[in-house]
Amino acid sequence: MSTPHEAQEPERDGAEVNTGTTDQGESAAIPELVIISGMSGAGRSTAAKCLEDLGWFVVDNIPPELIAPMVELGARSQGNVARIAVVVDVRGRRFFANLKESLATLDAQNVKRRIVFLESSDEALVRRFESVRRPHPLQGDGRIVDGIAAERDLLRELRGDADLVIDTSSLNVHELRAKMDAQFAGEEVPELRATVMSFGFKYGLPVDADMVIDCRFIPNPHWVPELRPFTGLNDEVSSYVFSQPGSKEFLDGYAELLRIVAEGYRREGKRYVTIAVGCTGGKHRSVAMSEKLARRLVSEGVETVVVHRDMGRE
Repeated sequence: MSTPHEAQEPERDGAEVNTGTTDQGESAAIPELVIISGMSGAGRSTAAKCLEDLGWFVVDNIPPELIAPMVELGARSQGNVARIAVVVDVRGRRFFANLKESLATLDAQNVKRRIVFLESSDEALVRRFESVRRPHPLQGDGRIVDGIAAERDLLRELRGDADLVIDTSSLNVHELRAKMDAQFAGEEVPELRATVMSFGFKYGLPVDADMVIDCRFIPNPHWVPELRPFTGLNDEVSSYVFSQPGSKEFLDGYAELLRIVAEGYRREGKRYVTIAVGCTGGKHRSVAMSEKLARRLVSEGVETVVVHRDMGRE
């Protein structure tokens, strides 16, 4: 994936996205835009390739100041370029300071844009760089971990502004592609997509969670011999979890909270939310609670995917 020749034409003063008409007098449709960024080694190229396979026009490593002219070219294509994805990363770090200004320009021109941020743990990133025997682009004369730390600092604000954060620490290429497909393959873009993820606190917090719910106050089915071999997907385990004092009230309270949050996200134009539901091992309580919460979200019109991150790890 390389920058197309059109992006190399001479710059125009105040490069703006033309929302008027084409030379033929037809209305110029503004393309949908996705900006892919994140940690080096976290899977940006895989995410970009997935969008390319879904029919998006993908441009890799584009300077931020060329994003608006790229969208303008798409608007002049008479519908031939309806969806554009651009990869912005630290290889173009001398341009990175201009990204915030470029995003403000796009917002002022009513460009429908989303930011996808690829995240991964330090351990996973070090392992990946060592496996390919390549230095981190920011490590200089230091170690790989020094480059990773510098990159995290550089990208911190962008990560906070991201519409979708995907943690690839424990994902292979096929699993990352499946996540991208789940978010972008549909023809109709829903108002809000939610991922409800069960997890075990003993395996660490999900770094891509927008909200974390702790249900460790519920008695653990692990200590009930006849329930221990099963998971929260089992009817007997789920019945046990929701027969405990406070469980139903907890579910009702969080479901109401999520309803309020969902309405706020819609008003703010946020399209993705990840809700992490944790118990000790991620096998019983969090799984049962995640399934129930997901059903409540679906009943509120939120397109919801359930992921059980740690089920089966014991």
